[in-house]
Amino acid sequence: MSESGLQLRTEVSDTGQLTLRLQEVQFPAPGEDEVLVKVEASPINPSDLGLLFGPADLTQATFSGTAELPEVTAQVPESLLRQISARADQSLPAGNEGAGQVIAAGSSDAAQSLLGKTVAILGGAMYAQYRVLKANQCLLMNEGVSARQGASCFVNPLTALGMVATMRDEGHSALLHTAAASNLGQMLVKICLKDQVPLVNVVRKAENVELLKSLGAQHVLNSSDDDFMESLIAVLTQTNATIGFDATGGGKLGGLILTAMEAAQAAKMGEFSRYGSTQHKQLYIYGGLDRSPTTFNRSFGMAWGLGGWLLTPFLQKIGPAAAQVLRQRVADEITTTFSSHYTQTVSLPEMLARENIEVYARQATREKFLVTPHG
Repeated sequence: MSESGLQLRTEVSDTGQLTLRLQEVQFPAPGEDEVLVKVEASPINPSDLGLLFGPADLTQATFSGTAELPEVTAQVPESLLRQISARADQSLPAGNEGAGQVIAAGSSDAAQSLLGKTVAILGGAMYAQYRVLKANQCLLMNEGVSARQGASCFVNPLTALGMVATMRDEGHSALLHTAAASNLGQMLVKICLKDQVPLVNVVRKAENVELLKSLGAQHVLNSSDDDFMESLIAVLTQTNATIGFDATGGGKLGGLILTAMEAAQAAKMGEFSRYGSTQHKQLYIYGGLDRSPTTFNRSFGMAWGLGGWLLTPFLQKIGPAAAQVLRQRVADEITTTFSSHYTQTVSLPEMLARENIEVYARQATREKFLVTPHG
């Protein structure tokens, strides 16, 4: 059984023109160990936007085509063309994750066991009406869980679990998280409450403070408050959080976090050292909500580290068996700990509408779109 349907494609020419369009694609019958999934829901995550848009200037985008088959074009600034050289002139599918129903399956026992079931998928090319993939790439949803509920089973839940696991693996006992009112941040609050891990949440708006406190979060700080630095040092002293995960990426926030961590640790030292505390302080940048340069004022001693953190390398590091344990926890708690909230639902054509791109491309906290490929 094969199917034809729409698939979103993104392409950047060697001269820097980005083109987004919907194409009619023939999805083949599944092989022996494969399944054919009717994709019913797929979220738009910040991690999807890099492939979708690249560094193109969307403020000057052109919208054309028809309501059923829209097309979007935009230009990558000449100074950024080097960033797209590896993907130049390639038409690529997009969409990291999603969920749907298995409508055809290969002959293997693993594939046949999924026939007619709702599954979640982390396999790319999910902004499409159908997807063919290996049976072992599917996460079976429990009875009664809808595709909408299971659509965000991977990127946010596994990232949140990965943060806690990284904290433990690197010898820390508490952690800090920025942009903490996001869907991911709300999941992290619930995980840390359940697993009894001290968590410091940093947000930028007063309403987000109230949201996280309503979930049970104990430590929520507003970086816009005048006394933010003093409050941050006090909370880090209380929790002993020495590892942070920063979704903003740019600006001064990361440097302030390391400085506050050092102040909290230095206060516990028995004697002064010009090299600062011996406690290692680690900040991982895992997002880019702030595109300005990342700036630091070196006032946090010598025992510190700054790096990037991504889900895929983390899963590769822990191995398939440990990753499956995390995946199963997500499946078991998808309607509670790992439930996602969407502010807008759009079809594939609506995903390419100007008014929608202007909203989801800005990556605002608590603003999350869900794509329903069949309308």
